[in-house]
Amino acid sequence: MPKQKHHTATFKAQVVIEMLKEEKTVAQIAAEHQIHPGQLHRWKRQAVDNFVHLFTESDARKHQAQAHDEKLTELYAQIGKLTTQVEWLKKIWPRPCLALNAGHYWTGGMPPCR
Repeated sequence: MPKQKHHTATFKAQVVIEMLKEEKTVAQIAAEHQIHPGQLHRWKRQAVDNFVHLFTESDARKHQAQAHDEKLTELYAQIGKLTTQVEWLKKIWPRPCLALNAGHYWTGGMPPCR
C-alpha cells in the first residue's frame, strides 16, 4: 500500500487556484499533479468554504490591534503618573539614610548609607 503524500498549504492553494481558473479540466490537473480528483474537489470545497474567513480575520486583527494600542496608551499614561508620584515622593520624603546615620534605626557597625 503506498504512503500518503503530504502537500504543503502553498501547493494546495496553487492547485485550487488552477482549478478556479477553469483553463484545464479537473482530470487534467489531477493527472499533472498525480492527485486523485476527489482530493482536488475536497481542497476546492475547503477553500471556498473558508474564503469568507480571509476578510473576517483581518477585521478581527484590526480590532485586536486597536485594543492593543489603547492598552499601550493606558499603560504609558500610568507609567507617567507613577513616575511623577515617585519624583514627588523623593522630594518630600525624609531621606532614609539620614535617619539611619542618626542612629534611629541602625544598631551598630558601619551605616548602610553614605
